[in-house]
Amino acid sequence: MDTKPSYVVQMNGNGSAKSRRHMWEVKPSEMANNTLNPIRAIVDGMKITPNPEKPMIALSIGDPTVFGNLPTDETVLQALKDSIDSQKYNGYAPSVGYLKSRQVVANFYSCPEAPLDAEDVILTSGCSQAIDLCISVLCNPGDNILVPCPGFSLYKTLAVSMGIEVKLYNLLPEKSWEVDLQHLESLIDERTSCLIVTNPSNPCGSVFTKEHLQQILKVASKHCLPILADEIYSDMVFPGCSCPSMASLSSSVPILSCGGLAKRWLVPGWRMGWILIHDRNDIFGPEIRQGLVKLSQRILGACSIVQGALEGIFNNTPPSFYNSTISFLKSNSEICFNELSTVPGLNPVMPSGAMYLMVGIDMDHFPEFKNDVDFTERLVIDQSVFCLPASAFEYPNFFRIVVTVPEEMMVEACVRIREFCQRYYRPRSCELDQ
Repeated sequence: MDTKPSYVVQMNGNGSAKSRRHMWEVKPSEMANNTLNPIRAIVDGMKITPNPEKPMIALSIGDPTVFGNLPTDETVLQALKDSIDSQKYNGYAPSVGYLKSRQVVANFYSCPEAPLDAEDVILTSGCSQAIDLCISVLCNPGDNILVPCPGFSLYKTLAVSMGIEVKLYNLLPEKSWEVDLQHLESLIDERTSCLIVTNPSNPCGSVFTKEHLQQILKVASKHCLPILADEIYSDMVFPGCSCPSMASLSSSVPILSCGGLAKRWLVPGWRMGWILIHDRNDIFGPEIRQGLVKLSQRILGACSIVQGALEGIFNNTPPSFYNSTISFLKSNSEICFNELSTVPGLNPVMPSGAMYLMVGIDMDHFPEFKNDVDFTERLVIDQSVFCLPASAFEYPNFFRIVVTVPEEMMVEACVRIREFCQRYYRPRSCELDQ
C-alpha cells in the first residue's frame, strides 16, 4: 500500500516553504457531495420492470405536457412567435430581467392589499431558480429552514447543499393537509431563517383557507420569520375554493413569493419564473433586494425571448383556457378519488387544486410489502402503473398520483390499482376473529 503523501514540500528562494502535488487528486466539492435529490435517490433504486402484457401508465411525472392532452393556448404560442419575429430579444437581458417584462409581471399580480412595481420583481429561470435565490439570500450555513412534510423535495436538495439544516413541519391529512401549527412553532429557534409555505401544495394538491393562512402568518409574525411562499400553482384551484396570496393577507411579515409560467400556462420547458418581493414595512430593506440582484448575476437566468412574450401571454390568454385546464384537473381528481375511495386498504385525500392527489396505504393490510416503496415497485411489476412513493417527500406509507393524464388512462390506472390491491389485501387478524 502506497502511504506516501500526495504532495512534496519545496523551499522558495527566500527560504519559505511551498507545497507541490506530485499525484493527481481531483475530488468533487462538498457542495456537490451534499447535493441529493430524494426523488431520484428513491426512484433510481427501485426495480421498475413493467408487466410486458400491459402498457405503462406513468402517474409519477409532474409535467403536464407529457401525454399531449394539455397543450398550452394558441395565444401563448403566438406571443412567443411574435417575440422571436420582433428580433428585439436576441441579446443578453439584465440579470434580473427586462424592466418592461418585470413591470408586466408586477401589473398582473399587483393588488390593493399587496401592490407591486417592476422593482419588486426578479425574473428567473423557472420557479426552481426563484426558490434557489430566495434560500440563498435569506440563509447562511448553519441556519435552518422550516419545510412542509410532505413537501416538494427541491427545498431540501438546495438547502443541504448550502450547509443549511432542514426542519420538517407536519401537514395533517385528516385536516386536508393543513399545517400542524403547534409542531411548526416548536421547531423554531434562533437559527431559523426562513419559513417555506407551499400553497397550493405539491405533492398534496391541498389549498389552504384564508383563515389558515392567517394562522400561519401569525406564527411567522410572532417569531419574526420571513416567508418564502411557493405559489407556482396559484390560481390552479378547483371551483368553490379560493387561494389568496400570502402577501395579500400579511400586514407585517415580509414575503418572497415564487411563481412562474410552468404550470398555469402549461409550458414548464420554457423556464420562466419570478420572485415577487413583498416588503411593505421595509423589513428586508435594501440589503435583501441588493442581495437578490447580486445572486441573479451569477448566472443569467430567464430566457430573453420568453421575457419578450410575457406581455402577450398575460394580456391575451383567454379565461376559457384557464377554466378548461382546471375543469379537467378537477374531473380527473374526482374520478381518481371516487374510484380509490372504495378500494380496501387505500385512503385517498381529495385535493382542492394543483395537479396531484395523495393516497394513504394501510400497510397492515398489505403484509407482503415492507413500505410504500416496495408497494409502488410491485405495482409497476404487476400492473405497469407507476405512482411516486411518498417516501420521496419524506412521508412514508402514501403515494402521489399526478392527475394530468388523459381521462381514459386515469380510469384504466384506477382499475389496475384496484385489481392489485384486491390481490394483496389481507384482513387484520382481529377482523378474522370477529
